[in-house]
This record gives sequence, structure tokens and C-alpha cells, in this order.
Amino acid sequence: MATVHRVVFGDCRTMKEIPDRSIQLTITSPPYYNAPFDYPDLFSDYNEFLTLIQDVCHDLYRVSAAGRIVCFITDDMLVKGQKYPVVADITRLMLQAGFRYRDRIVWVKPKGYVRISRRSGVVIQHPYPMYYYPDNIQESILIFQKGRFDYSYVRDLSLRLLEKSRIPLKDYNGDEWHLTVWNITNVLPLGLRLEKGIAAFPEEIPKRLIKLFSFHGETVLDPFLGSGTTMKVARELGRNSWGYEIDRRLKKIIRQKLSGHQPDSKVEFRLRQESKKPRPSVSRRQVIAHS
Repeated sequence: MATVHRVVFGDCRTMKEIPDRSIQLTITSPPYYNAPFDYPDLFSDYNEFLTLIQDVCHDLYRVSAAGRIVCFITDDMLVKGQKYPVVADITRLMLQAGFRYRDRIVWVKPKGYVRISRRSGVVIQHPYPMYYYPDNIQESILIFQKGRFDYSYVRDLSLRLLEKSRIPLKDYNGDEWHLTVWNITNVLPLGLRLEKGIAAFPEEIPKRLIKLFSFHGETVLDPFLGSGTTMKVARELGRNSWGYEIDRRLKKIIRQKLSGHQPDSKVEFRLRQESKKPRPSVSRRQVIAHS
């Protein structure tokens, strides 16, 4: 089955290129709010960050098909000594947009991805109560649903399509996909990745989510595309995809990720007027512990 993959260099707050109710699965990771290790002054304040997320949530509701899934990969953020409840606020904004809260999975990162942090070291310097600030080695995968899924859809699919969409039970059981905690350790060290200096979650995360929440030939969206990890995996798994990114300097990396030989797939790049000047990327965040 031929697949099409469209990259739009433009603001994802209005995904006007995508028809209503045409997306079966969204997997995305919004920017860390003013992360000191990423773009510390990307937002003027936390409300500006939440306004961006709110706008995206509303357009996600428009483009999502009935009963289908949106996954946010994110976590709370510590900035200048203050912890911001990103997980709670994204959940609230998605509910306000009309989605149902379905589940939360915790991705436990490899310990090698935890930076040396002054937070946990405070107790070493002051081994007394009230000096405890833990290092974060997790990321939350927040799962939302647009209404309820009509399972007659599955019964109407062809046997061939069902077989192509079958969830690998060996992986499901062996790698414990069935648990709400995922220990994913097959992650490239930061220095060995193609995306040096930008954040990209491991391919294993979209691989699992795409297999668990979409059928072969359906369409996957990532409104904060970054280096294109979600799109790469969607292409490899026989899904169509859309991606939005405001930093056109990432085009080379995205193209490299999608350069594998797949003659039955087509990749398109579109440039909106507002994104012609390079801007700091409102996309992937560093896949390391908050500090």
C-alpha cells in the first residue's frame, strides 16, 4: 500500500492543510517550557506556553477522527527553582477541547540519560530533612481519546488489513507493553544521534503507539515534528503521516530520516509564508532529566 508523508513548515496552531476528522492517531512532544538546556527564553511566561498548547489542542480535536487517539509525550518542568505542572495543565486543556482522558504511561529513561544535577546533590551537601529534590528520570505519555471508538470499524476491515495491523504479542508480552511503566533502554547516547543539539524521543515509543492505536494505511500526525522521528516510524510501519515544524533548518535532518528505500511511499515538503525566516524550534525537547 502506497503511503504519503507531508511535512509543513508552519505554525501548528492552525493546521489548515489537514481536513476535518482525517487523522487516526497523533503522537507529539511539545517544547519544554523555557528549559534552561534548550531554549530558555522561547516563551515570555508560562501562560504563553499554555496558550500555544490550548490552540493546538483545539485544532487536534478538529482534525482527529471520531474515537481516535492523541498521545502527548511530556513531563513537568523545573525552571529557575519553580516546578511547572505541565502534565496536569495539558490534561486540563485537552479535556476542555473535548477529549476524554484515557490513560497515562510512564517512560523510565536509561540512567545514562540523567544529567549530573545540582538538585539531588543538595542532600549530599546538607543531609537533613527538607533538602530533598529528586532528579527526574521519567517522561509521561498522556493518552486522550475523541469520544468512544466504534468497534464495528474493526469488524468491517478486510482480513488482509487486519493481519497487517496485528499487534506482535511476543513484543507485547516480552517487552511489557501491557504495563503503565515502559522501561525503554535501546536509546542512542546523545552524542551519537543524528539530531545533535535537538531533542528526539526513541523510535521505540512511536513504534509501540502506532501499533497499539492505528491500523495499516491510516494517518498519523505530529504537530511538533522536530527531526521527524514519528514520521519515520509511521512510514516504516505502512501508515501515512503529517508533520508540522516551524524551523525549516531541520529539513535536512528530516529528509535524512526519511531517506530509506521505500519506493511505495512519497514525501512532500510544504513551506508556509510565516516560516520563511528561521526561528528557534518549537518542537522536540532534550530527552534528559529535568534539572
